[in-house]
Amino acid sequence: MISFVPQVSIRDVAERAGVALGTVSNVLNRPEKVAPATRERVQAAIDDLGFVRNDAARQLKAGRSNSIGFILLDVRNPFFTDVARGAEQQAAQHGLSVLLANSDDSPERESSYLDLFVQQRVQGLLVSPLGSIGDRLERLKERGIITVLVDRKAEGRQFSSVSVDDVAGGFLAVSHLIDQGCKHIAFIGGPVSIKQVADRLHGANQACAAHPDVQLEVLLHDGLGVHQGREAGHSIVKRPPSKRPDGAFCANDLLAVGVLQSLTMLARLRVPDDLRLVGYDDIDFASATVVPLTSIRQPSVLIGKTAVELLVEQISPYPAHGADGAEPREVVFQPELIVRESTVGSVSASTTQGPSVPVTGS
Repeated sequence: MISFVPQVSIRDVAERAGVALGTVSNVLNRPEKVAPATRERVQAAIDDLGFVRNDAARQLKAGRSNSIGFILLDVRNPFFTDVARGAEQQAAQHGLSVLLANSDDSPERESSYLDLFVQQRVQGLLVSPLGSIGDRLERLKERGIITVLVDRKAEGRQFSSVSVDDVAGGFLAVSHLIDQGCKHIAFIGGPVSIKQVADRLHGANQACAAHPDVQLEVLLHDGLGVHQGREAGHSIVKRPPSKRPDGAFCANDLLAVGVLQSLTMLARLRVPDDLRLVGYDDIDFASATVVPLTSIRQPSVLIGKTAVELLVEQISPYPAHGADGAEPREVVFQPELIVRESTVGSVSASTTQGPSVPVTGS
């Protein structure tokens, strides 16, 4: 037979400690208002009774939780894991927790999580969106839910955003391959409906535009994972030598790792002798692959921290820019080229920063 233990209430704690209900509430929410001896007595009663505060009820009464929602594009990608880690670190500085959700490149999942976070009464939202969801986020804003776009610029100035100049990143990557003598460069990416992919491809095209003797071949896949990278690598190896690219720029490091795995397994092409390879994101794996990977670095942890700061600016009860909250701001970081053996052979890693683009405000 299952027995149920009665839930300990705040009233039980007050009776055990011999204090008023308001005193217990202050100990839980505003401990600085309670004398140390009284705090100790109330805490002892909490420990003795095993009291656990009912945050759901508290949130219902307050109308808002102490959490923020964060919808990631793909939690399997270490880049987004690092962004989330930065967001959690910064949120903790403000007494906030982060609820993570993985849209997994699915518009339906993205929409479902937006609904869920509204139901959870989150303080605000961080979203790395799939496509254009400005209208949906505008409706949430009208209901008092502020959103910051992560790894993506806002289409207007109605939302704060933190991103990296992916056009500059694509330009850096392909310019480096051209500098290494590549004439037939493959761009390996996922769906161009993902803005980051489209921007990186745009930068690649810009780099090739000044070199009429350089061909850019676009190889698009249905995803951005290692599996799709292996498929791209296999397709390149199967070609006759005259049709193979001599350089490849992958839209992220997972694709590049897949390409490298494919070439290694089939043992038909050598990196960088036969194919020079560049990735994007500079995840931890990039420097640990069998041939260390040249990559475009994004400040992933800093992106997450900055996103939380932009959100806090607007949800703070005492904003710096007036009672109605701070104005939305756009922060754009510049990418860096990290050169390793996959493009230049045996060298020490070096860094090149992208073209200077100023960080913009509201």
